[in-house]
Amino acid sequence: PQDFYSISACPDGDGSFYSETAKKYPKLAEELKVEYKAKFTPDFAKGKARDIQRIKNSLSLFDVGGKTSPENQVIMSEATHAVILAKTEADVIEWQKFCQNQLKKTLPIIAIIYSDYDAKEDQIDTKNLILTGIVHHLERGEDVSHRPMIQALASEIVKLVNLH
Repeated sequence: PQDFYSISACPDGDGSFYSETAKKYPKLAEELKVEYKAKFTPDFAKGKARDIQRIKNSLSLFDVGGKTSPENQVIMSEATHAVILAKTEADVIEWQKFCQNQLKKTLPIIAIIYSDYDAKEDQIDTKNLILTGIVHHLERGEDVSHRPMIQALASEIVKLVNLH
């Protein structure tokens, strides 16, 4: 889509600037990360939810970080779909319950992706109704756009946008 928008909804200091800045100016990127890192407060969550609600693009992606929390309940209340990226089955189950029971509405999950740093390759499970599998060796700052799982996820997102 022409009107794509991406937002970091996690106060970990890894904003959209981080990856590109780290490639050219690693020291500056680390300094900015420390400066931008914030507490995950109710006010932060309300602000991000408000931002997401006001964005009228046909596709908006936002990263809420790796923990279910009251703050993520507020932020994700404005979402239409979810992608779970987790390391363990227990984490996946926690996020599934969160998306089904702890938000204002049930949030459809379009993909469940396991992050396995030590795996040698991506794996895509085609037996499931939703995209499922493994993405390997996610390294901050590394371009992974060519990986099979990332390509499959992008394809699912494009299909979803084309339906709306």
